[in-house]
Amino acid sequence: MIELQNLYICLVEPSSVQANIIANELGEIGITQIGRVASGAEAIQTLEGNTAPDVVMSALYLPDMTGTDLIFAIRQQSSHSTTPFVLISSETDPRNLEGVRQAGTIAILPKPFSKVQLLRSLQNTLDFLNAEEEREEFADLKLSDLKVLIVDDSKLARRHVKTVLERIGFENFIEVPDGREAISLLGNTLVDLVVTDYNMPDVDGLALVDFIRTRSIQSSVPILMVSSMHDEGRLAAVMDAGVSAICDKPFETNLVRKLVRQFVGGN
Repeated sequence: MIELQNLYICLVEPSSVQANIIANELGEIGITQIGRVASGAEAIQTLEGNTAPDVVMSALYLPDMTGTDLIFAIRQQSSHSTTPFVLISSETDPRNLEGVRQAGTIAILPKPFSKVQLLRSLQNTLDFLNAEEEREEFADLKLSDLKVLIVDDSKLARRHVKTVLERIGFENFIEVPDGREAISLLGNTLVDLVVTDYNMPDVDGLALVDFIRTRSIQSSVPILMVSSMHDEGRLAAVMDAGVSAICDKPFETNLVRKLVRQFVGGN
């Protein structure tokens, strides 16, 4: 079990002033193992070293690449593809953050961030890292026997959802890239849980939820929507269509654990 004070963080920040501020904030909550680098290439080199960090915390704009490029590069490395990634940025345009969300970041911290925001992002990191050691609470649910359908047009997003669910205890997955393929598959395949994105080409998450609830032979299957969308009108429509719960991207491992207990355990 990894404790907060034992986390080894790779801090990727080209500004020495900003790096000092962030390192001081981490030090105040007890984290002293910090490897400071100024570029994406140095971060990748650190991951490939003898002592890989537990989490990468990176700025969005780096001298050799963006934070989005960096997380994509990390996700494509088989040996470190699941390393937790926290973005620290003053960027507020959702379009410039969408790639990081899709690739499976653990958290997005603003610049400047509060101590509460920092602690929450690191707690989500710990929940993710320690999930495998806390599977005992789900032993009665036999999650390894259950079949999960993951629907998302982003391969990296599907991989991140799958990784989180694997760490909780699921083992049986079906992945499809859009709602149309999901509808076709559900015509002859029974599943125990559907995890879907909202924004997908052709048949989106809302249409998929509507099909499952009104025309599917498994209309009561739990549906978890994982989306970066913040349009209240669209979210309300999804809830009205019968989605079981909605999680943000990035979503919190502990919240997913609670929802799984609710969906599968019935409490």
